[in-house]
Amino acid sequence: MQAKTIKSDLLLLLIAAIWGGGFVAQRKGLDFLGPFSYNGVRFALGSLSLLPLVYLNRRRLGPYHGSLPQASTRALIHGGLMAGGALFMGASLQQVGIAYTTAGNAGFITGLYVVLVPLLGTFWGQRPSIGTWLGAVLAAAGLFFLSVTDHFTIGIGDLLELIGAVFWAGHVLLIGWLSPRLDPFKLSALQFAVCSVLSLITAFVFESMTLTTVVAAWRPILYGGLISVGFAYTMQVVAQRDAHPAHTAVILSAEGVFAATWGWFFLGEVLGSRGLLGCALMLAGILCSELCNFVIQVRSSAKTA
Repeated sequence: MQAKTIKSDLLLLLIAAIWGGGFVAQRKGLDFLGPFSYNGVRFALGSLSLLPLVYLNRRRLGPYHGSLPQASTRALIHGGLMAGGALFMGASLQQVGIAYTTAGNAGFITGLYVVLVPLLGTFWGQRPSIGTWLGAVLAAAGLFFLSVTDHFTIGIGDLLELIGAVFWAGHVLLIGWLSPRLDPFKLSALQFAVCSVLSLITAFVFESMTLTTVVAAWRPILYGGLISVGFAYTMQVVAQRDAHPAHTAVILSAEGVFAATWGWFFLGEVLGSRGLLGCALMLAGILCSELCNFVIQVRSSAKTA
């Protein structure tokens, strides 16, 4: 496996751990703010946190790259609007849904995009390996045991997370397509700003937000804005330059495992036997995808040697 692939995989695993902790922050944020208010503030903070990086990257590239041609500027705006729109839908459904379910459930059900990404990617001409497909099936089985009861029912919170997974899958594919073509820091800052504006507009219509409630929620806002959004989403853009979107989705689905772990540690949430089985299947899916893709790359390298 190439060094770039290993680095991107490790970075994606770190991102999954951070996002897993983000579900705990999102649950705590609901103690003070409505779902759209919380998302609006944290994504605004995430966008602002990237402005120094946008400036430093512009200086590093020099004056020629500092100003994009008109066509590139339009591509950045269009890309930011598309990615920000998908992000808004996924984040909104996730934040509303987490009010009615546990952090662990929200993390695992969101991870359903591990199945949706390769399915949607086939319409874009992408061909995932057999290892990715097998890993996706195992991950989907894990999500089934976690979210569907013995009577084959699903709660409203879990259902919202399930619908949101479709938009997260679209976001992964969009970022995979846009990241090699656009400046990652500018793209991240713009998509966060778009998501923030849409969230704040929705919050203005449906919720009430005061400076007092924002200050009271400063801990989950800082984690959700600076770490989960500003750092992790930006690193996702960077990491996906060297990773297949379907492969990326399988690794990032580990956020469900981390969400359940952090939810148990910080919120006292406990998984039953079905939940533990779901966790085991999710981990098996991730490892299966990694090992199968590793074997395929080794064989491919041996043939070309």
